[in-house]
This record gives sequence, C-alpha cells and structure tokens, in this order.
Amino acid sequence: MPSLSCHNLLDLAEELPPSPLRLPRVMAGASPSSPASPSPAGPPRRVIVSHRLPLRASPDPAAPFGLRFTVDAGTVAYQLRSGLPASAPVLHVGTLPPAAAEAASDELASYLVAHFSCLPVFLPADLHGKFYHGFCKHYMWPLLHYLLPLTPSTLGGLPFDRALYHSFLSANRAFADRLTEVLAPDDDFVWIQDYHLLALPTFLRKRFPRARVGFFLHSPFPSSEIFRTIPVRDDLLRALLNADLVGFHTFDYARHFLSACSRLLGLDYQSKRGYIGIEYYGRTVTVKILPVGIDMGQLRSVVSAPETADVVRQVADAYKGRRLMLGVDDVDLFKGIGLKFLGMEQLLVENPELRGKAVLVQITNPARSEGRDVQEVQDEARAISARVNERFGTPGYTPIVMISRPVSEHEKAAYYAAAECCVVSAVRDGLNRIPYIYTVCRQESTALGDAPKRSVIVLSEFVGCSPSLSGAIRVNPWSVESVAEAMSSALRMSDGEQRLRHEKHYKYVSTHDVAYWARSFDQDLQRACKDHFSRRHWGIGFGMSFKVVALGPNFRRLSVEHIVPSFRKTENRLILLDYDGTVMPESSIDKAPSSEVISVLNRLCEDPKNRVFIVSGRGKDELSKWFAPCEKLGIAAEHGYFTRWSKESPWETCGLVADFDWKKTAEPVMRLYTEATDGSYIEHKESALVWHHDEADPDFGSCQAKELLDHLESVLANEPVVVKRGQHIVEVNPQGISKGVVVESLLSSMVRGGKAPDFVLCIGDDRSDEDMFESIVCPANGSVKLPATSEVFACTVGKKPSMAKYYLDDTVDVIKMLQGLANAPSQQRPWPVQLRVTFEEGNGV
Repeated sequence: MPSLSCHNLLDLAEELPPSPLRLPRVMAGASPSSPASPSPAGPPRRVIVSHRLPLRASPDPAAPFGLRFTVDAGTVAYQLRSGLPASAPVLHVGTLPPAAAEAASDELASYLVAHFSCLPVFLPADLHGKFYHGFCKHYMWPLLHYLLPLTPSTLGGLPFDRALYHSFLSANRAFADRLTEVLAPDDDFVWIQDYHLLALPTFLRKRFPRARVGFFLHSPFPSSEIFRTIPVRDDLLRALLNADLVGFHTFDYARHFLSACSRLLGLDYQSKRGYIGIEYYGRTVTVKILPVGIDMGQLRSVVSAPETADVVRQVADAYKGRRLMLGVDDVDLFKGIGLKFLGMEQLLVENPELRGKAVLVQITNPARSEGRDVQEVQDEARAISARVNERFGTPGYTPIVMISRPVSEHEKAAYYAAAECCVVSAVRDGLNRIPYIYTVCRQESTALGDAPKRSVIVLSEFVGCSPSLSGAIRVNPWSVESVAEAMSSALRMSDGEQRLRHEKHYKYVSTHDVAYWARSFDQDLQRACKDHFSRRHWGIGFGMSFKVVALGPNFRRLSVEHIVPSFRKTENRLILLDYDGTVMPESSIDKAPSSEVISVLNRLCEDPKNRVFIVSGRGKDELSKWFAPCEKLGIAAEHGYFTRWSKESPWETCGLVADFDWKKTAEPVMRLYTEATDGSYIEHKESALVWHHDEADPDFGSCQAKELLDHLESVLANEPVVVKRGQHIVEVNPQGISKGVVVESLLSSMVRGGKAPDFVLCIGDDRSDEDMFESIVCPANGSVKLPATSEVFACTVGKKPSMAKYYLDDTVDVIKMLQGLANAPSQQRPWPVQLRVTFEEGNGV
C-alpha cells in the first residue's frame, strides 16, 4: 500500500521561498585552502552538520555585520574536532545562532566560512519555527523520550501534523541544498548530528549515491512499540538506513532501532567481528554503540582558572558545615526536577538528623524549547521547593536552593567541585554528561586542598550514561523512596568507598572523552565506506522512499533484449525455476499458481528445444496438483528428493537409502518449540520436516529458530541428515539433498542423452537457490561439464548479494521475462522499438 507520507514530496520545498543565496559548488571567492573548498591533497575533509552552528553571536556595532561571533566551545559539534585527524580540514554546516538569524547574506556566509569554518543554512523564521519548535521539539523529541501524544499539548506532546512534517522535510532539504553547493561527495566525509536532521541522509543520498554519510542520534531511540506509532515511521527508518554508519549512545537504543528495522521493514542484522550490520539493498549499514564523552582539555582549563578557584572557596564558605548535593538540569519534562525535590523532602522526613545539614542546590539551565509545558515544569519545581523549604527551613538554612539565573561556566564548575554528591533524576535522557563533568571537576579542582579525591553520584537508571558509570548509585526516579534512600546512602558512605567509586568513574571518563568518541566514529565511518568505489550504485524510489542499490561491477539486470538472442540461436535449453518468491509472490495468501503462470509455462514447454523444471522445496503431491495442466513440465520437489520429467513420467527419488527413523527424534523437538512459539507450525514432507515461524513475533521467532537449530543439531548429530536455517524456517533434510545436487543430476541426464544444454536459465530468490546458481556458474566444482559454448544465465530475484550474475526486481519481472522467451521463437523480425525506462547511476526512477 503506498504511503501517504510520500505523496508529492518532490515538491515539498516549494513552500521554502527562493533564497538569493546560491553559493557555487566551491564558494565564490574561496581560496583553495578555504574550508569550503575540498582539499586537493591530504586527508579528506570532514563536514559536520548540526541544527545550530557551534557559534555564539552578540550585538556589537563595531564588529562586522554589527555582530560579534565567538566559538561555542561547549557544543559537541565543536568539541568532536579534537578527535579528528589534525591535518583534515573541517567544515561546520548549520543554522545561525538566534541573535544572528536576521543577518542572512552572502557576505556573512563568506565571512563565517573564512573565519570560523562555518557555513550557515538560512531558513526563514516561519519555516524554522515550524521545523524546530513545531515538529522537532513538540512531536519528535517527546516521542523519542517515550511521551505519546495522547495528552493535551500543555503536557508536552503534539499530535502528528502533516503540515509540520512537511516543514521538517523542507528544512532538511534546505540543508541538503547547502551541502550540494560545497560537497565533494567522492572525497568528503559527512557527519550528521541528531534527530533534527533525520531526513537529511535521504536527500543527500538522492543527489550523491556514493556520498560517505554518518549519522549519530544524541537522543534515545524508543522501543519499536513507541516508534511504530509515528505515521511516517518507515520514511524515517529508511532515512537512517541511507547513512553508511548510524551511531547510538547505548546498546538499548541500538537494539530498539534494530528491532524497528526488523518489525517494520523486515530487515535482519548480523554481528561480525564486533560490528553490527544491516544489509539494505546491497549496502551494509553499520550500527555503532558508543556514548559521547566530555572535552577534557576544555573542562580542565575552566576548572583550573583562577576565577573558578575563587568561586569554589566562596561556595565552600557559604555552605560550611552543610552536606552539599548538586543537581544541574535543563528545564524540560524529562529531567525529573520535581521528583528530585520530592526525594529531598522524603530524605528529610526519614532522617531528622540531616535537617539543618543536607542542602540540595539545583541549577536550572535555560529551556531549549517554547511552550506551556516548560512553564509548568518551572511552576511545579518552585511549588515543591517552596513547600519543602517552608516545612524544614530555619533561619540560615534552606534545604532546596534553586538557581534559575544564568550561571557562568566557572561558577557552575565551582559548584561541581564543592558538592560531595551529584543527583541526576531524569526520567528519560539520551546521555546526560553532567555526571562526567562532575567527576572531572571533583578530580581537577585544587581549591579545597590536595586531599584524596572522592565523589558520589545518584543516577537515574533511565539515563544514557548509566551503563558506563557502574560505581553510581542507580535509582528508579519514579520511586521517591528510592531516591531518598540513595541520597541517604550517598551522604553516609565512607570516605574510602567514595574514593574507590570516584577513581573508577574518573578512569572511564578521562579515557573515553569526546576525542576518543569522535576518533572511533570517524574510523568506523571510513571503514563503512571503503567499498563505495568497488560497486555500482542506482537510485530507486520516490520522495522519502528513495534508496540506493549497490551492486557488484558484474551484477546487472537481466533484460529480455539481452537474453533473447542467445535463446534463439540455441537448440537444447534448460530452464530452472524456483517457485515461492520467484514465480509466486511470497506475500500471496493463495499459493497456487495463477492462470498467467500456467499459460507461460505451457507455452515454453511446447517448444521441443526447451526443458522446463520447477525446482522447489514444496512436497510432490502439492506441486503435482497445482501443475496438473502443464503436461510437459518437469518438477523437482522437496529440494530434489523427488523428480519427474513430465506429468506422464514416474517420480524418481535421488537414490539415497530411504531411512526416515530420524523423524521420530526430530518431530517431538519441533513440536516442543511449536507449542512454545505462537504463530509457528510444522510442515511434514516425505523426505523432510520444516519448522515455520514467519507468522510468529519476528524477534522471538528468530530467537527460537536459533535455539531449535542448535537443539536439532545436537540430537541428530549421529543421523544422516542436515539441519539448515532458511528464511523464517528451520529444515531437516537427508544428507546429499539440495537444489544444487538435483541440477547436476538433470544436467548429467541431458548430457548422457546426447542433448547437452547449450542454454541454461536458472531463476531463484533465496538461500537454497544459491546451490543451483553455484552448480551452473561454477561447473568446475561439479561433476558435469557444460559445453564451452553454453550460454548460462543465473538470475536472482531482488537486488542482493548472490552467486548469480543477473537479477530481476520481482515476480512480475520474472513472468515478463518468461513471456518474452515464450514469444521469441515465433518472431521473425527484429524487436520493435520500445519506450522503456532506463536509469542512470545515481538517479531515481
């Protein structure tokens, strides 16, 4: 069923007013050494794409354009430069800081590129508002954090709005337009940051099929049950799969992404030598798991600054004799500030001796979005803190201190250094680097003396950094009692245990900094793209369904025009056809062949020069019934255990000893897994047993299939059988039975009969058909030698890695091919001129 989300997407950007800014591929006036110009030699350029440029802007009448620009060293997009090759040029692409949004001009763009290696994307204010504050912050961001839009917008989540989604696509397309002007796709590496630009890989891949694209998601990736509620879920998944490398903070996020790909797109993944990869139309999309670290150098310089030491001493004096705990959070729905305050209240209720001593300082960073939900979070936090302070406060003692004013990085570092415990109670957060920063500030600060360093972290288990901080006291933030108990444990913990936990955390944080993360991602991106130039690439699909097919240099589409000349000039032809997925779609409910299939097979069989065989894993009785109208059709059933040359010929077995006692062992095992796996069933064949799980839960079915495979291999180790796993099946066959063996048998019979085939066409779609391809493509490996002049066409259905040298797109193409061959002998004149669609490399059809 066509997705409504794809309709007319090629024209979506028409709502974006034409911008006068159209920089050339290499920007006007840029010197060869400019960051906007691809380097002719040396390491490839890294292009870092983020929603915002890593810049700050403030009004300054004396500065160019009336604005003073400075680097925002606190952004991940800028910090990651420390892990990239020192000699590699870096170009940042993103929107301007809010203070400079009205200053868009060619001259400003050139100035920022020349002085900051930053190329701005200019979005009209209305479009940016709908894109960022509308779709991103009030639909995608809540949903990625597990908030479904079932509640009024005052609680944070907006229902899906297609107009806002179109604005999101238009903004992403504007980024792609900007990149198109400067990108050298064969040389540059593009690294896209976060969910604001989820659609960008598709727009880039459409323009540059060989572009080297990495994407890192800094937000959580929710479970597939949450993600599947997005009306454009397939579009967004395909967009991520148009990148070469997709990165996540934790295994949980990656697992949810892989599960969504499996359940929604039917894609499986494989783990090989430590790397997780998804096969997607001939490309391998690599999945990377590594949390972002902190910039150790930048943070050390802040902590060691004299102004920081002064503030540390001021904070220590202000809270002398108190037990200082610290929280630093953005103001949003998911940081759990209110729950933290409730935990503080419970701590004071349960521990009267801490009243007058325990203090929680909460620094609230400015909100990143707009809306009533932000105001409600602030109001709730103020109300709870006021109640706690009124209940437990005394003159000179305030249990909860809220700092809502702007706080400088030096003052913030001072609070980190002075606090003996850091509390993070977010109910959901992509990573949260606050515990990392706290650990380093406690280690590096010398303002309070040279005593051994120690620290304690109370950390929500729903935060991305939780798995990497094994020494933290992990809590369920929804349980106020658990938070209070964790705070109490932190304050009562011995100095020795605090030092051990601190040393463990500092060792991890200092070795897994942002440079380590960036270097690792950059190396894996290079590895993921190393085969780009050894393959041919085609673009297929429209709008957000666009994808690139990557094929080997010798793998091409089998056309009627290509095969017919060989077909006409040969005398002894063998045509081998798989059934399911080849002449019959896998999705069909009724698996019986259509009248069209029966007709084309009969027409091929009528030619005495043709030998046509259906080679299938299905049982002989079923195939006999279905193909009863095809009197001259040969059938090889149950992967070749039974064979007959025509309807009137008797069934022949492969000659193996018919001992099926192993079924008495295998069937009870299969029955056990069938009872335990809803949607699975057993298929009984005369020579085989097959366990199907295509209608079971994808993850559970796959897991059970693996277990069943191991179980059967164990109990049947001494039996003359082979246990194989196929597409949604586990099958037990006698040894020596395969489609490859039956093909060799058919070829041998034709050679013995004096009619060695000079034309062989073999079409199939799954793993078992690869045995057939190997038998005819690599005859040196078999016992039958085809004539040197034989025309051999091994063809797989679907574009995927295969032993075959040709492919057809689907069963419709297969039938058209067979109809073309059926018509070929009767045509005495050249093929008429036809209007057909061809696709050039890199263009969609």
